[in-house]
This record gives sequence, C-alpha cells and structure tokens, in this order.
Amino acid sequence: MPIRDLAALEADVRRDLALISYPELRWLRPTAGPGGEKVLDVLIVGGGQGGQALSLKLKLERIDNHLVIDRGPAGAEGPWRTFGRMKTLRTWKTVTGPDLGIPSLTYQSWFEAQYGGEAFAQLNKVARENWSDYLHWLRRVLALPVEVGTEMLGIEPLGAESGGAVLSVRVKDAAGERRILARHVVLAHGIEASGRWTMPPFVERLPASVRAHAADTIDFAALAGRRIAVLGAGASAFDNAATALESGAEVHLFCRRPELQRVQPYKWLSFPAFFRHFGDLDDATRWKFMNHVLSLREALPVETWDRVTSHAAFHLHTGAPWLDARSDGVGAMVTTPEGEHRFDFLICGTGFDVDLGLRPELAAVAPHVRTWRDAYVPPDGQGNSRLERYPYLGAGFELLERTPGSAPWLGRIRLFNFGSTLSFGPSGSSINGMKFAVPRLVEGLTRDLFRAEIGRLWQGLTAYDTPEFPTRFARDR
Repeated sequence: MPIRDLAALEADVRRDLALISYPELRWLRPTAGPGGEKVLDVLIVGGGQGGQALSLKLKLERIDNHLVIDRGPAGAEGPWRTFGRMKTLRTWKTVTGPDLGIPSLTYQSWFEAQYGGEAFAQLNKVARENWSDYLHWLRRVLALPVEVGTEMLGIEPLGAESGGAVLSVRVKDAAGERRILARHVVLAHGIEASGRWTMPPFVERLPASVRAHAADTIDFAALAGRRIAVLGAGASAFDNAATALESGAEVHLFCRRPELQRVQPYKWLSFPAFFRHFGDLDDATRWKFMNHVLSLREALPVETWDRVTSHAAFHLHTGAPWLDARSDGVGAMVTTPEGEHRFDFLICGTGFDVDLGLRPELAAVAPHVRTWRDAYVPPDGQGNSRLERYPYLGAGFELLERTPGSAPWLGRIRLFNFGSTLSFGPSGSSINGMKFAVPRLVEGLTRDLFRAEIGRLWQGLTAYDTPEFPTRFARDR
C-alpha cells in the first residue's frame, strides 16, 4: 500500500514552490509585433523532458510569457512511448534532472507517493513508460504551458520592421498553418533534431518493406517466425533486437568491431564539475574530450545484454561489417566479410549524423550557423569529419554566425539537444546533465532579455515613488 498519495505530494510541491518564490516581481512587460500581434518572450520547440525542464526554470525566473510546442499528440512526447524500446531507462533510478533540484518534484518522491518507500528500495531502474507518466505528472502539477500537436515548419527573423528583435516561427496544427512570434526560440525537439537518423546508403536504397532504422515505427508482431538482421552494437540496436526476439523472430546482430564496447564513458564524466564547467573549457580541450567520447559506442546496460542473450534465437556476429545489401524481391541479401546472408527484414541501429543543413525546418537558419569546422582546426591525428558539422555554440547555448554581422538574429536561437554535446558535453539530451545545463541556458536568456529591457527598467526605477511609510506619526494614527 502507498504510504501517502499524490494529493499530499502535490500539496508539498505547492508549498516548496511558495517557499522559493522570492522574488515574485514580474519584471518583463508584454511586447507586440508590427501588426499588434502577441510576441512571446520565449518559444520552446519540443515538449519532452528538456522542454519541460526549461519551462519550469523560466517560470521560476518569472518569465511567464513563454510557450512550449510539441508535434506529437499528448503522450507521444519524447521517445518513451514511440521508438524507445528499452524496458527501463539506462540511468540509475536516483538520477535527477527535470525536477531542477526541488525534492518534492523528483521521480523518487512521485514513485514513493504511489507505491511506498520499500517499493522504491527494491526498484532497479525506472520503467520507460513509468518515466513518461512521471513527466506528464510534472507538466500537470506545474501547469506548464505545453501545446501538443503543433509542429515547427520554419524559423526566420520577422523582418526589417522588427530590427531582428523578433523571430517568426511557422507552425502547423490541426487547424492549419500559422506563425508564432517570439523574442527568443529554444530548439529542444528531439535527439535527431540537429540532423537525421542514418543507415548505410546501400540499405537506404532498399524497399521500405525490407528495412527500417531503429528509430522508425516497426510492426514487430509481423516479424514473428522471420529471420531478422540488426546492424549496430549500441544500446538501441540491442533494444530492437530484443523486441524482435520477444516477438518470435530469429535475430542476427552484426557489429563491425571485433569486440563489443563494454565500457560506458558517460559514467566516468558524470560528476558536477564536468557537467557544469565543460562548456567553459578552451576549444582544444573540449574537442579532445568529446572526440574521444563520441568516437566510442555507448555500452549497453547489463539488463539489455541479458534480455537479448537469454534467447536461443539470438546470434552475434562481431568483426562483421555490412559491405553491401540488395533486395531479392521478398527479403534482402547482406554481404559481409563472412559471405552473403539472406534475411526477411533489416534493422539499422546505426545512430544519427549532426548536420543542421539536413533539417528542412532550419533551411533559413543553417547556412548562417558557425560550426566547429569554422571555429577550430584540430591537431593531426584528432580530425573527425563527423564532429566538424556540430554547431559551435555560444556561452548560453545560442547559435553563432558563421560570418560576423551576416545574421545577428541567430543569437536569439538556442540549441538544446544532442547537437549541443560537442560544445557542452552531455546536456540537452541527457537526464544526467539537465540540472546543470537548464540553468545555464536560462541564465543566458534572462541576461539577454534583461539587457534588452534595461532602458525601460531605468525609466521604471527613476519613476518609482511608492513610499514605505506615512508622514503621520504612529502615535497619531
């Protein structure tokens, strides 16, 4: 039985937020577009865990004139109920992030309010569906301004009439297309939103009926009794292999390296100073560290390994890259150094490439963005063409111009997804780094908004004339 209930926890949340509410002054005034349209102070694109944490922090900073949009229907934000096929999160159950350090908002508080402390003590890792439920509870109890079913189609400066101080974001919802005006925009719309999921070109050319990426929608029930090949040895590749096995398929997983990656480098760097200060390091040091980390495959958790290898129908092929693939009209023939293999269906757990130029919604943005290729030349032996395409971000996660003066409005767009990793380490797509990264990004927003408002704030200060006490003596009152 629960030792308490959600109603009691939600009362604690209200009390905690009241206790830390100082200062309460709403210091920003509403602004309007050239035609009198409403202008948001901040628009957040993406209503998953990162977008929600940013919204909470903005509310704590008294920036209430903001909105979060997400293209998915309610419940489909983030990967937890879509392409995430792990049984549990890969992080430990006590890792905090979306709560931003407020104890009553932690996952543990939410879980224990329903199932009790003993149940949490016996819990190993968090079930992904349970994490999704927790995030939706946070949204409700915090009254976050999230609008679902709204997809961003494009972003550009409003025009000369705004002086570049307002961004126009074209969106689509059930009613059609419209535009949202905002002074600042934060892009937090998914792990792949800085590029695209990738698979070998010779696989991509095959009919969609015989191949998929691990992030695609896959009818696993239809794979029962079929012979399936999975390319890749990361956690998502193994998650898809496990789901296919549990659906009754025979699965062969191919890894190009002779040995699986069994060390998880992110565990080493998970300490406060790294999360908080990595972005303050010089370019050479940041490149050296992240070139090493991002050149390694993340090791899968032992639970995932056991989930897959407990099946007699699982077969592992190491040192076996795919050299080619062709359709035979029904399935696919895959060529490896071992020879040719026939399969009914192929799944590529081959990750994604970061390249803003691949995103149609960023067509007006990407040509102006400074990348690491523009900013830094690594020493011999440390070159990495894949990492060169990562955006080179400013101190507050803002995009920078490739050519100074060509697009000053870029600084009003901030990137909070995997594309920020080279500049800031685990941050926008990481639960672990969230409680350090969110305050840094929002501090950059408040700094820019404060500077933009300083003239009005000076007028407010000099005009402020509310007396603290009356002129009559207390003995006469």
